[in-house]
Amino acid sequence: MDTDLLIRKLASDLKPVPRRSMAARLCIGAAAGASLALAGVALVLGLRPDLARAVFGFTFWMKLIYVASLGAGGLLASVHLARPEARPTSRFWLLVVPVFVLADIAAWQFYFTASSLWPKLILGDSARVCSTYIFLISIPVFAGLLVAFRRFAPTRLRAAGAAAGLAAGGIAASVYSLHCPEVGAAFVLIWYSLGILAAALAGAVLGPFVLRW
Repeated sequence: MDTDLLIRKLASDLKPVPRRSMAARLCIGAAAGASLALAGVALVLGLRPDLARAVFGFTFWMKLIYVASLGAGGLLASVHLARPEARPTSRFWLLVVPVFVLADIAAWQFYFTASSLWPKLILGDSARVCSTYIFLISIPVFAGLLVAFRRFAPTRLRAAGAAAGLAAGGIAASVYSLHCPEVGAAFVLIWYSLGILAAALAGAVLGPFVLRW
């Protein structure tokens, strides 16, 4: 059979893929993982008892907006890098914007707080476990994203894995914030970020192995 004819026959029944199907699949995978993570946090760690009151405070939204913005950035990067022709772009540098904003808030907190209380702003009461919890909570979210990635054909496997890890870490930190009562911007900047960074690094290491197609 003529090669061109064979190609036309194979392509004749192909249907166009909806433009947003890739983003939808990744969001579904992330949501499924986040649901498992939330259930685990609620059952094992417990939600903070003052959550209903905390949602009206600045520090609750400071934490949530910071980590959720990193998770959303990681998710957008995952959508981009899931395509076979994708290349890292300069827009990824926008991920540092939330870091600089939170660093500015931390500086203001230090300025208006007595120096004797600065260690409390940095270490809080849970510095030893915060990053570890976020990393562990990110595992089901990362697994949900991996299931979604099985339908894609990424070629930048390490970058795609790092993006998926960043998304998982940011989402996990968002879930963890429903348990964590810490109020220091410096605490969030250091310990939350370390947990998210650990998830992103794990994704970068695992990417070439788990995203191979």
